[in-house]
Amino acid sequence: MTSIERTAYPRFRRMITAAELHNHFAVKRAEVIWATEQTDSDPHLLALVLSWKCLVKMGRFPSLGEIPVPVVDFVRRGLGLPEGTMPEWGSDRIGRHHKALLRERVGITNDQKLARQIAETAIRSEAARKNNPPDLINVAVEKLIEASLELLAFSTLNTMTARIRTEVNQRIFHTIDGRLSAGERHGLERLLVIGPEGTSLFNTLKQPAKSPTWSHLREQVAHLAWVDSLGDTDTWVEGIAASKVSDFAGEAQAADAAVLGDYGRVKRIALIACLVHKARQRARDELVAMFCKRVALKVKAAKTELEAIHQRQRALTEALVSKFKTLLGQIDDDSAVAAMNTTAAELATRTITGLGARKAPDGAPESVTFDNLSASSAPAVAGLLRAFDLQAAGMDRIAATVAGFGGFAEVYSDIDFW
Repeated sequence: MTSIERTAYPRFRRMITAAELHNHFAVKRAEVIWATEQTDSDPHLLALVLSWKCLVKMGRFPSLGEIPVPVVDFVRRGLGLPEGTMPEWGSDRIGRHHKALLRERVGITNDQKLARQIAETAIRSEAARKNNPPDLINVAVEKLIEASLELLAFSTLNTMTARIRTEVNQRIFHTIDGRLSAGERHGLERLLVIGPEGTSLFNTLKQPAKSPTWSHLREQVAHLAWVDSLGDTDTWVEGIAASKVSDFAGEAQAADAAVLGDYGRVKRIALIACLVHKARQRARDELVAMFCKRVALKVKAAKTELEAIHQRQRALTEALVSKFKTLLGQIDDDSAVAAMNTTAAELATRTITGLGARKAPDGAPESVTFDNLSASSAPAVAGLLRAFDLQAAGMDRIAATVAGFGGFAEVYSDIDFW
């Protein structure tokens, strides 16, 4: 028996708010005039107006005893009736007559046969996609309201829903069972067999994936191969709404092997087949998720290692740049080395001048000769001059290279920016 509280079937709440009373049960003057003309006593008037308001709000006539006391008191005060006046029809004939007047005035038809047909059609159509009884009852209520028909009793809708849902599900169960071969049925039945350790393959079928280690990943691959070997479930459930398959699989998931063993064979096979279908889907999803997590761990480790390499390379680069800057500082025009070279050049120039240096004649072994040196000493001093020239040429090459980079100032600026 489906609880009415779980459905959208119109009913009175346990607590009636002031807003609800004013929105749905306030009595207008024109309504009072019309209702007074149709009745001959205060209890009849109160019963008529209460039924009128309930029909508009709920699409049905609740019994007078079902109407909450706060609603009765509110309408009684709105009609200006004496305190203590209670609603009553007096007789079934008067009640039927007044209800007929109200249906005509509100525009609602009381055709139980048509209402049953519409409700049954709606429930049967929806039952092919939904399995929850409250959802099916809600669809029937919606269709009856759209057709401006007085609602059937909740017990009638509940019984109808249970019957149609069973018929639709049984048809689906037989459809699934008919698509399985004898070997596949035997394989599904074998899942329920309890092994020596007190467990069954049915429990294995329901187990979720483990943590994403490589060993568990290999186990998941084997598990996927096993559930795939149970049969082509896509063929078994072809044409059946995915929501129904999920509901049937959920029912099997919630049960154990002993409980399923008490089901009828066809229903048991169908539920297990749906569970196997969902297990295949879940096994694939979990395998992909495990693989992605493993890859993510590898990527994270690789990023960590790459960052460490970057840090080492950065430290090495910073050290090289620092050394390069130090080296440049020894050869630029403002360095102490440059000043020493200038001083050395001036001393060498004065010394050579004092030795009487002049260009040697063509064909002489040295390019420079000295008037104030002996023939044996002049070649040694000339060799020393060549060494000075080579040293100066090397320094000039370094300076030219730096100039090619934009000059000392530009290179210093780049180093400081870096």
